Amino acid sequence: MTNHRLLPVILAGGSGERLWPLSRTAYPKQFLALLGAKHSLFQTTIQRLISHSNYLPPLIICHADYRFIIAEQLRAINAEASAIILEPSANNTAPAIALAAHWALANNHSTNTEDPILLVLPADHHIAEDSALHSAITAAVPAAQNGALVTFGVPVTSPETGYGYIKTGAAWQGTDGYHVAKFIEKPDQATAHELMASANYVWNSGMFLFRAQTYLDELNLFQPKIVAATELAIKTAGTDLDFIRPSASCYQDCPAISIDYAVMEHTQHAAVFKLHATWSDIGSWQSVWEQSSKDQAGNSLSGDVLAHESTNCLIDARHRLVTTLDVHDLAIVETADAILIAKRDRSQGIKQLVAQLKLNSHAAATEHRQVHRPWGWYDQVAFGERFQVKHIFVAPGKSLSLQMHQHRSEHWIIVKGSAQVVRDNETFVLGENESTFIPRGAKHQLTNLGKIALELIEVQSGSYLGEDDIVRFADEHGRATVNV
Repeated sequence: MTNHRLLPVILAGGSGERLWPLSRTAYPKQFLALLGAKHSLFQTTIQRLISHSNYLPPLIICHADYRFIIAEQLRAINAEASAIILEPSANNTAPAIALAAHWALANNHSTNTEDPILLVLPADHHIAEDSALHSAITAAVPAAQNGALVTFGVPVTSPETGYGYIKTGAAWQGTDGYHVAKFIEKPDQATAHELMASANYVWNSGMFLFRAQTYLDELNLFQPKIVAATELAIKTAGTDLDFIRPSASCYQDCPAISIDYAVMEHTQHAAVFKLHATWSDIGSWQSVWEQSSKDQAGNSLSGDVLAHESTNCLIDARHRLVTTLDVHDLAIVETADAILIAKRDRSQGIKQLVAQLKLNSHAAATEHRQVHRPWGWYDQVAFGERFQVKHIFVAPGKSLSLQMHQHRSEHWIIVKGSAQVVRDNETFVLGENESTFIPRGAKHQLTNLGKIALELIEVQSGSYLGEDDIVRFADEHGRATVNV
């Protein structure tokens, strides 16, 4: 491919609101296993690369809220990252990629080249044929080496209104690529049919290949403020456990803008190479249905489902039996705390539902009932006035922080594994079917010293049960001493 391996940059932000209620801000679609897959979209993206000798360990860009989810999902597939950069705020793709470019240039000892080639990939795309992606990347490397800003276009197979399009121009000299003639925003249905009928248009995949300095030089022509702010943010970055935290005060000076708007639509060096693969950004329940296997009636069914006299539906049942009778072309998605029923082809409008839920301050707009933490997760089983019941899962070797609560007491019942408990000046071990009481105001800590998962039922009681009633005294995960 090249004398030097490429540095993948994985963009792992985004809230994926169009896949609500399965995807939510606290645990968005890139971390979900979809289409019957064993691993999440993020994990699949990483696996696509680590099995290939042409790529360095990936550089991951994400929001701080996702740092422990990413670390755990990497651990689960035995993968390592070159670095994980915590974007201080969601400023879209142009500043995020600039952070990656500055880091790559500052750490060129890791890439064995003064100006590494970056392969920028979203973490949440579905690509059915990995070999086709690697072939397209290989074909595009010479152009990137010689100063092109390469994007990858997927041949149009249907009149999609949810994708952007690229018009291909003249051939890129000496390669299989093309000059970019024009970028086209998501079209209406009539325009999408016209674009599909022409051989000169491809879908804009949002994947890129270019040298780090080339990108920064072009970005500096059109958005110099981003280049200056991200360079300073990386130079003054701090470390937090295994994570890199760029300066928030520097990064906030960046305008929030995509790489397409900031650079690709203006540069004279944009090239597009075709990716001949089954590809989707999994941006809606319609696209999930399209990419899923279906029964003879055209239904994509997952979980405990009985679909009678129903056709062309997507039905995803996560926690209970879902039955349908004489319904057609619907998306029905069931989770522990919410059910979506929508016309399948209207699923692009689900963001409006989520916006309304946020306006009403409904927790389901952003949080799942199962909440992930760096030590594992908890599921809110029951909630009422002055009481709450949680099912808590603690991974082997993990500890909750040493903490206390000012407004609640807790009763712990171990149902699986064993727990080391600190309660004020006591330290003791609890096994299955054993319990203990943590009074309000007691300093306490829970640790799983075993090799299997620890599970317990926690019954909270008190005048206030909010998650911000935590005062931390010590925490192995580097979290603040107050709040979660």
